[in-house]
Amino acid sequence: MKRMSENTLRQYRQTAILGLILTVEKLFPTEQLKIAHSILNGIYCELERSLLSSREVRNIEDKLREWARRDTPITCTPGDDGFFHCELNGRQIKSLYPSRSHSGSLRDFRLVHYPPGFILLFPDPEDSEQSSPFVLPEKLSATFSESQRWVENLNLDEVSDINRIIADQRSYEITALAEALHEKKISLIADRILEQKRHTRIVLISGPSSSGKTTFAQRLSTQLRVNGLKPVPLSLDNYFLAREDTPRDASGQPDFEALEALDLGLLNRQLDILSRGGEAEVPIFDFVQGRRRPVGETLVLKPDEILVIEGIHGLNPRLAPSLGRSQTFKIYVSALFQLNVDPLNRIPTTEVRLIRRLVRDDQFRGIDPIRTLSQWPSVRRGENNAIFPYQEEADVMFNSSLLYELNALRPYAEPLLVNIPPGNPHCETAERLLRLLSFFTPLVPDKVPPSSILREFIGGSIYPV
Repeated sequence: MKRMSENTLRQYRQTAILGLILTVEKLFPTEQLKIAHSILNGIYCELERSLLSSREVRNIEDKLREWARRDTPITCTPGDDGFFHCELNGRQIKSLYPSRSHSGSLRDFRLVHYPPGFILLFPDPEDSEQSSPFVLPEKLSATFSESQRWVENLNLDEVSDINRIIADQRSYEITALAEALHEKKISLIADRILEQKRHTRIVLISGPSSSGKTTFAQRLSTQLRVNGLKPVPLSLDNYFLAREDTPRDASGQPDFEALEALDLGLLNRQLDILSRGGEAEVPIFDFVQGRRRPVGETLVLKPDEILVIEGIHGLNPRLAPSLGRSQTFKIYVSALFQLNVDPLNRIPTTEVRLIRRLVRDDQFRGIDPIRTLSQWPSVRRGENNAIFPYQEEADVMFNSSLLYELNALRPYAEPLLVNIPPGNPHCETAERLLRLLSFFTPLVPDKVPPSSILREFIGGSIYPV
């Protein structure tokens, strides 16, 4: 199939999801389908009360293909409740996103049995034929599953659960729970690094844009110090080339997500100097000016210190090929948001990261929302090409999402999106994000702890960002 735009691909996926809902309702009339979370180019789904066999999953796929071949007409109309109301086969289904007008174009999908449920795989955004065997990202899947069990055990797996707590003036409960989970996970990671301190000289932290890597690195460093270790921070963002020297993507836009957007020569020279106990003047990048500051920061790595490096390419083996695997401890950080609006409407993790980035760019990087939205397709391509392929190389994964974060981000993001002028090419995206945010009761900023990862995006952090 030809390459699709993000919006077209989103509609294509929603068509498959609507057909899946109808198919499961027909085959399992007493069950409730839950669309749980994304995984690679698909979504993981399960039934609330039943385990599905591989034979049952094949049957669902066969019936879904029959539905697609019937070229079922679909009409989606925006409602006042924030949903699209989609009519198909005499059934009305509420959806966060619209669908294509007919199901007949639905060709490229498949179902993969993954007990207790299955994964609905969509077309690859880079126009892959999907001919290679599906390889489950086991560490990422386990991280999603762990997060899902956590919210379900707390009975906090839907947006309304969080809104109710905020409405009852008990927001401190949800912020305390979410932040305590983060602190516990970070402490456990620090303990694992302590166990390997004899060999580990460098901690590499990677993850896609707006994952909270900077604050995570600093909070991890705090826990490492508690363990008696001496961390020394180093941000890959400071090795960006000047904006005029940044490589361009296929559309001619600056490709900030490309590995080549970093000054790899300088980075590797300085890592070699530091690893031998020498002194290096590491750069400081000014994001407002789009270039390094004239004077950097002097750094020396002593024998009893650990270098903590964070950046989107932290797990890429081409970043620093001279580093031995035994010298490094690798961490993958991403915002794997786990709340659903309802069982059939999940909140995509990508949307959460985009909202984070919109707010952060406006607050700290001198980048207006239109420019952020213009850069986002390049960001996504960069993630697919240079970040996601290496995520399973991590020793551990950390979910940086917070249950209350879209409640707290809404007061910041909403004014930015509302002010995008009519007729702008990004109006559709702005309207989509505004619909998503409308489901969340706003949370005032002073409820967010100053050490929270969320402070990296809204300001007021106790850590430098």
